[in-house]
Amino acid sequence: MTISMIVAYGKNWEIGLNNQMLWHISEDFKNFKTITSGHHIMMGRKTFESIGKPLPNRTSIVLTRGDFKHEGVHTFDEVQKAFDFAKESGEEELFIIGGANIYATLFPYVDKMYLSEVDYEGEADAFLKPIDFSSWDLLEEKYYENIIKNGEMTSPSWTFRVYNKK
Repeated sequence: MTISMIVAYGKNWEIGLNNQMLWHISEDFKNFKTITSGHHIMMGRKTFESIGKPLPNRTSIVLTRGDFKHEGVHTFDEVQKAFDFAKESGEEELFIIGGANIYATLFPYVDKMYLSEVDYEGEADAFLKPIDFSSWDLLEEKYYENIIKNGEMTSPSWTFRVYNKK
């Protein structure tokens, strides 16, 4: 089973503020949905609570230290148990979707990364640990221009990249 992480982050590795995303980029959300649909997605409890419900056409796995339960969600207190569950369910590519502590804890297991680097520098209280790309091969890269509607920027520019571990 391939273990992948998918994340959008700012220029200074920002990923969130007050358990919310820092930007709304429709195209990135569509990309996330396309990539993760039909797969298991793994997240921490706080990330799940910020989403509020299991995402359609995906199997939600929540890692938690507490007694968290939610209908339609598989909850684990140990990473290996969660990995085993996904493998036993026939998963070929498991996606780690956040938050910061989950990314940091699970990064050593990651085989593939789907990264959206957003042209954003601003307030945040959740950060991705900086990634050393020297042990990763770039497979794909696509640049997206910012979107301006009625003179107002509705979406910052961003670059989507896919990496495989060397």
